[in-house]
Amino acid sequence: MLARLSIRDIVLIDRLDIDYGAGMSVLTGETGAGKSILLDAFALALGGRGDASLVRQGADQGQVTACFDIAADHPVQALLAANDIAVDEQLILRRVQIADGRTRAFVNDQPVSVTILKTLGSALVEIHGQHDDRALVDAATHRNLLDAYGGLERDAVEVVRLWEVRRTAESAVESHRAEVERAQREADWLRHAVEELTKLAPLQGEETELAGRRTTMMQSEKIAQDLRDAYDVIAGHSSAVPALSAAVRRLERRGAQVPTLVDPTVKALDVALNSIEEARAHLERAMREADFDPHELERIEERLFALRAAGRKFQVPVDNLAALAAKYAADMALIDAGAKQLVKLEKEAAEAKARYVKASAALSEKRRKAATGLDKAVNAELKPLKLERAKFTTEIASEPDAPGPSGIDRVEFWVQTNPGTRPGPMMKVASGGELARFLLALKVVLADRGSAPTLIFDEIDTGVGGAVADAIGVRLARLAAKVQVVAVTHAPQVAARADNHYLISKDALEKGKRVATRVATLAPDHRKEEIARMLAGAEITAEARAAAARLLKSAAG
Repeated sequence: MLARLSIRDIVLIDRLDIDYGAGMSVLTGETGAGKSILLDAFALALGGRGDASLVRQGADQGQVTACFDIAADHPVQALLAANDIAVDEQLILRRVQIADGRTRAFVNDQPVSVTILKTLGSALVEIHGQHDDRALVDAATHRNLLDAYGGLERDAVEVVRLWEVRRTAESAVESHRAEVERAQREADWLRHAVEELTKLAPLQGEETELAGRRTTMMQSEKIAQDLRDAYDVIAGHSSAVPALSAAVRRLERRGAQVPTLVDPTVKALDVALNSIEEARAHLERAMREADFDPHELERIEERLFALRAAGRKFQVPVDNLAALAAKYAADMALIDAGAKQLVKLEKEAAEAKARYVKASAALSEKRRKAATGLDKAVNAELKPLKLERAKFTTEIASEPDAPGPSGIDRVEFWVQTNPGTRPGPMMKVASGGELARFLLALKVVLADRGSAPTLIFDEIDTGVGGAVADAIGVRLARLAAKVQVVAVTHAPQVAARADNHYLISKDALEKGKRVATRVATLAPDHRKEEIARMLAGAEITAEARAAAARLLKSAAG
């Protein structure tokens, strides 16, 4: 429920703090005291549309803060969790209106979008007045209220789930059917492509490998003769190795006679012969590697040509041919197995549809039974509200051929204001005062089902008095036993039944140069005086005070 409302620099309000309690609270005051300003400020904190004109003249910005105590199981907790907003003891909604027209929104001092603020605000508070249509004009809201009254929320959630299952199954059928039809249209071409690519059997990375091998072969062909010529010089008929070896043997035999002259030469020749032998071994290996089958080069070039031609034909890089071949093979398999799979998916879709149709039909029947109870309960509230000749009905139009996530029903609240007149949608048929009373009757019936924890009623008693105003007060008090009610009222019969009474007034500031709106919590004596003022007008008489005392005593009794 709403625990505290703080307003800073909004229109005529410079600084205002109101602590609210449970039950029924009323705000009274003379016309023009600032009750509408208070509600506009509160609506701003709940995500209402910003307006630069709301900022008090001379201030750079205005600010409204609304503090709420919320139950651990309230649906708003899920909204907070979904938006990563932490909640300790209280939920604090704050809106800053800047004089240039911009606004900023905060939840527990965490910056949020106005959309999030509005979503939270609508879950916490409903504001209703003679011309407020947010709770009545949307037929989807009527359906939700009917489901709440009949305790059908779980049934409705199950229908939503079955609708999603049905849509998913039908989407799978359509998608698969489109794939099969596409594949069938391309069947001949696909068959030819699969045969060609299967025969070609391209491998990932094959083009790069073959191109590298071809480059190596072509380079080897150029240097092969040079390698053979070098080998002939070292190991061929004209090689100097035999002669050098013979010379070394002769010198070694002479080495014992003059070792100082022979040994250095023999060592140098040994090194030379070893280096020549190593060079010969390198040349033999190089010649083996450079030796290739010319037919292999031809085969490589033919393979590269075939791969690149296929890449051009199928308009993909050569390295993608293997993946393309797999895709085409899968498409062919889809043609072969697609019809069987399509039959399976169609069966699943038909079963999902049947489950949805059954559940939505059952929900529709339950809604009709709940509507009978709702109509009876609301109509029972109308007579004391001076709507004894009016009739409330819940119109349910079932459209099995136009199903949706909420089922097959369009639900709308209709009224007939007088016998013999044509019934119609409540928003179109009822006048402003009638609409407010129809709304109050609905809210009394739906107080503990489908209602926000805080309800604001803005002058719904306008234009009525006496017994009707008292009936409105009785119903607001009854409503306040289940939810928090805040009513802006001019009816003393309504004000007398409040648990908390606040007086809105204007105070002159700066020697009358400007005024400011103030709100005071009335003690019992001051409360009787205010109700007497509401009864008598400008001059409060003893009779008015006595009448006020009787109203308060009657309300308390």
